[in-house]
Amino acid sequence: MLPNLHLIRLQNTSILEQLRLEEALLRTDEKNFCLMNFGSKKTIVMGISGQIEQLIDIEKARAQRIEILKRFSGGGTVIVDQNTLFISLLIAKKDLHIAPFPEPILQWTAGLYASAWNIPNFHLRENDYCIGEKKCGGNAQYIRKERWLHHTSFLWDFDPATMEMLFLPSKRPMYRKDRPHNAFLTRLKEYGCTPEVRLAQMEEVLAKHFSIVPFVPNLHCTPPHRQTTEVLLI
Repeated sequence: MLPNLHLIRLQNTSILEQLRLEEALLRTDEKNFCLMNFGSKKTIVMGISGQIEQLIDIEKARAQRIEILKRFSGGGTVIVDQNTLFISLLIAKKDLHIAPFPEPILQWTAGLYASAWNIPNFHLRENDYCIGEKKCGGNAQYIRKERWLHHTSFLWDFDPATMEMLFLPSKRPMYRKDRPHNAFLTRLKEYGCTPEVRLAQMEEVLAKHFSIVPFVPNLHCTPPHRQTTEVLLI
């Protein structure tokens, strides 16, 4: 019998609300979850150890009144907006026979996306989801004693001018070299389908590993828990 996977489908939910929901599910629940969302208000999201002055042109962000968050997981800095496709997985270690460490988790999730979407030359490159030599999605992880979380933001589309608010990070993947964002990134919309079709394809592949159970969360009913996702600047 396949383990249950509780599927949460959102639409245009802000990344702040999404991250707070994910942190609540991670810290207060034991079920497996997949959370899918398309679209958020424009926001800059940093990893928990990121330093805002080193990563973001704060004056440009202020001029556009863009919120800056620090999420509860590690990883790099991303800009999300109404054209970002989000997929998050919270999985109990006992329910999936892979080593619960960053690299095996990445390899497994990359295999899911490659199988679901069948995009030529979609692959994992260092820690990024890529198509050819360009990045289409960034991810971060949080691993606990009994469960792990892996969340991804895919670029369905992006505004090149918006990406200029991010500095070239000092720590970056080798394959990127010194390419600016516009030469380093690619858009999923260039490879056909719609966001809704891509999410449905992912659900079909997940159904080979889990029994899918639709789930409607209520963030206001979660028990008290540690909350580390925070707004740094509005």
